[in-house]
Amino acid sequence: MTAATKKLSGTLAPDTIAVLQVCDLTVSVNTETGLKPLISNIDFSLARGETLAIAGESGSGKSITSLAIMGLLPPPAVRVTGGQIFFGDTDLITLPETRMRDIRGNRIAMIFQEPMTSLNPVMSIGNQLTEAIMAHDPISRKEARACALQALSAVRLSQPEKRMTQYPHELSGGMRQRVMIAMAIALRPDVLIADEPTTALDVTVQREVLDLLRDLQRDMGTAMILITHDMGVVAEMADRVLVMQSGQMIEQGPVRQVFQAPAQEYTRSLLAAVPRMGDGSGVNNRHEIGAPIAEIRDLSVQFDIRGGILGRVSHQIHAVEKVSFSIRAGETFALVGESGCGKSTIAKAMAGLVPYSGQIRIAGSEIQGLGRAATKAIRREVQMIFQDPMASLDPRMRVGDLVAEPLIIHGIGTPQERTKRVVTLFDRVGLLRDHMDRYPHEFSGGQRQRICIARALALQPKLIIADESVSALDVSVQARVLDLLRELTEEMGVAYLFISHDMAVVENISDRVGVMYLGQIVEMGTRAQVFGNPQHPYTRRLIAAVPVPDPTHDRPSSTRLTGEIPSPIRRIGDMPSAVNLTDKGGGHLVAEFDHHH
Repeated sequence: MTAATKKLSGTLAPDTIAVLQVCDLTVSVNTETGLKPLISNIDFSLARGETLAIAGESGSGKSITSLAIMGLLPPPAVRVTGGQIFFGDTDLITLPETRMRDIRGNRIAMIFQEPMTSLNPVMSIGNQLTEAIMAHDPISRKEARACALQALSAVRLSQPEKRMTQYPHELSGGMRQRVMIAMAIALRPDVLIADEPTTALDVTVQREVLDLLRDLQRDMGTAMILITHDMGVVAEMADRVLVMQSGQMIEQGPVRQVFQAPAQEYTRSLLAAVPRMGDGSGVNNRHEIGAPIAEIRDLSVQFDIRGGILGRVSHQIHAVEKVSFSIRAGETFALVGESGCGKSTIAKAMAGLVPYSGQIRIAGSEIQGLGRAATKAIRREVQMIFQDPMASLDPRMRVGDLVAEPLIIHGIGTPQERTKRVVTLFDRVGLLRDHMDRYPHEFSGGQRQRICIARALALQPKLIIADESVSALDVSVQARVLDLLRELTEEMGVAYLFISHDMAVVENISDRVGVMYLGQIVEMGTRAQVFGNPQHPYTRRLIAAVPVPDPTHDRPSSTRLTGEIPSPIRRIGDMPSAVNLTDKGGGHLVAEFDHHH
């Protein structure tokens, strides 16, 4: 792009041709009281080969904007009520659906947030790609297959020939996301709209997908609209950024300018809420750390896979292999690693939800083999907050009753005392008293997560297991929930087992960190040790993959992953080799590693 193009306004310089131009776009929804605008007066243009990021929190109208461009707004309730969308010289809004079909997928393609729901589960990957190509290109099936193979190779999927015969459920999340990208780029579109393309992915897979999108864009000159709430991704990928808040365009400009001198208060607060990576010397928890609450010794969890005619156990998944650590009162211990490394399995074992071998002691008692009453007493000490608050709240119960439920189960207090306790808890997590009579669907994601936290606190547990409890939240909401967790530790001395794949969040909240890889801990130490002086190559790779919310930051090019992660599935009798942790000084434990790994 020429220097002249990057003018400060949303319009392009006269010497560049806009591929896409959105003028005064307003989209409204039909309500009983008449039309209500969802987004109003959105204005931007997109040049060839340029990346425009649309940033904002959930509900700001980012996705509505993209669906309007694609002509995919749900009729008849939601429709464009003003403005134009020019693709070249064509106004997309006035096009009949038949003409729109030729453009959609062919000239303007979209990658959706959740790859599993956009792929057909009963068709092989190869057939889905081939059909998508043949729907737009009058070519033979053989040529379309060759085209599909080429697209799969372009997105760097290992063994593309084999992948063509596989079904979506046989691929990991990152692989499925690449298949979606392959589908989108197979026809070499002029505009690619990527709606939160990496939200659900691990940081290392996210790194690869972003690198991939950048390379494809460079090779094909595709213009890209990137919709995201992750300011780190915006800083790394975009040329220009458009910030949205509740359906309005708040600020627009070149990325460096918006990051260095944001004009609007909202943009400033959005940037301030982003958790930053440092060297582990961040906010220190001011509370006392006491005796161990939970002690884990040689914990192993295996799941059997049956096969053959007789359904005998032929293989085992070694989800967790000989893991040991302890958590002390008032301490936040974080487990980090990519999905499938066994973090959540450890949490489930500690909450008594999966069978295991090894030892788990909570508040001094071994939890296996206890009677029912003793187990119930220990369960009071350990509470879980799950990743998806909506799935863990009963939609038919009022939230006040949901928070009181643990108290009723454990027979604590009279009804009046329980109500009083619930009021205190609601106040504690920043919700109002009159929220108690509402139902879960009436709250936002961040508020629902607070209800789950209030519920977990009802029994005054000694340990709370937070499994990816902020990964689905917007940055500013996430910042508030993390502040709340930190305050609770200081007030009540609650200990946390914090499970996450987000290294920046872990660095901002934890006292000690364990890094997991394939069911084993490969590095463990205080936050300053692990982030300030990472020793294991896997830890370094996780830290290097985190997007940095600073457009001037130069990324080291050595973070590319080599090879596939080995599978945790093994034949019966074929045991994985246990790692040996060596103390590098001051309790900083690191697994020995072979250098070619």
